[in-house]
Amino acid sequence: MADHYEVLGVSRDASQDEIKKAYRKLARQLHPDVNPGEDASERFKLVTHAYDVLSDEDSRRRYDMGGDANGNGGFGGFGGFGDIFETFFGAAGGGRGARPRSRRERGQDALVRIDLDLGDVIFGVHRDIEVDTAVLCETCEGSCCQPGTSPVTCDVCGGTGHVQRQVRSLLGNVVTTQPCGSCEGFGTTIPYPCATCAGQGRVRSRRTVALDIPAGVETGLRLQLPGSGEVGRAGGPNGDLYVEVAVAQHPVFSREGDDLLATLEVSMSDAILGTTTTIDGLDGPVDLEVRAGLQSGDVLTIGGRGITPLRGSQRGDLRVGVQVLTPTRLDTAQRRLIEDFAKKTKAPAPKLAQFQQGLFSKLRDRFRSH
Repeated sequence: MADHYEVLGVSRDASQDEIKKAYRKLARQLHPDVNPGEDASERFKLVTHAYDVLSDEDSRRRYDMGGDANGNGGFGGFGGFGDIFETFFGAAGGGRGARPRSRRERGQDALVRIDLDLGDVIFGVHRDIEVDTAVLCETCEGSCCQPGTSPVTCDVCGGTGHVQRQVRSLLGNVVTTQPCGSCEGFGTTIPYPCATCAGQGRVRSRRTVALDIPAGVETGLRLQLPGSGEVGRAGGPNGDLYVEVAVAQHPVFSREGDDLLATLEVSMSDAILGTTTTIDGLDGPVDLEVRAGLQSGDVLTIGGRGITPLRGSQRGDLRVGVQVLTPTRLDTAQRRLIEDFAKKTKAPAPKLAQFQQGLFSKLRDRFRSH
């Protein structure tokens, strides 16, 4: 590792003023704007590092004692050569290549929520939704200026969007580059801003967006409409619109994946003898055959009468769990018939079986097993 004193060209007993003068002289000679060579850049790093160590009494003492050769003094608050270079000489080498920033900005994304019925998600649905957001100003068409006028070049920065200032430092007077305060870095000013949008190029308005909601959506799903969000400042590109779906609960049907679930209440006589019936599905009538001997908890499956999946075309099933209703009030004749039936069938006595948490637990297990 090069000796810091030799790098700066000073003796080991040099004063702080001598070290500072040597550093300023070498920094001016090796600065990339003056000497763009790669060797000069490397030497500039060495010179800067040597000055960092020797300009601080504590780090210089450790260095002289053979301890921490890197030291922590001098410009310890800077992150390295790049930070030091920018601090003393400004961004982009004193402002070279600095450009004014554009007034046009991308608009913000927007989020709206839409409520759907369960029936809407079977095949999908079309909706026109109202969105309150920023739209292009029709008066100035995004120019931000009153009609017939236009932006003018900033007379402070000359259209660059930046100004240079001299700052006193260890190297003497150096030039720094900062955004122009007069034009806010745009390089132009607007002497006559549009009265409709107050010079923003956009106004708040309510507009209608046509939306085709696909089949199979679920609560919490977000649909993205690129370019349908708010327009950017000064007519900048639109952001995106996100539509979050909320599917309302249905009083009869529930959903499990792409299947629809429901419960069919069957009288005891129909469960014993069997019957046919028609129920109202979400997308029209459904014919059901109740076979003889049906038990509570049995599941009837009607294929293809569920929900069309979000990605696919094969609809799920409609699964109907059976609940056999036992009559609670019988007249004398009905009771005699049931008693006679019981005697003739010789039904087995009641016995213990596996515990079930009610009909719905039993149905849930049956649904999942299908």
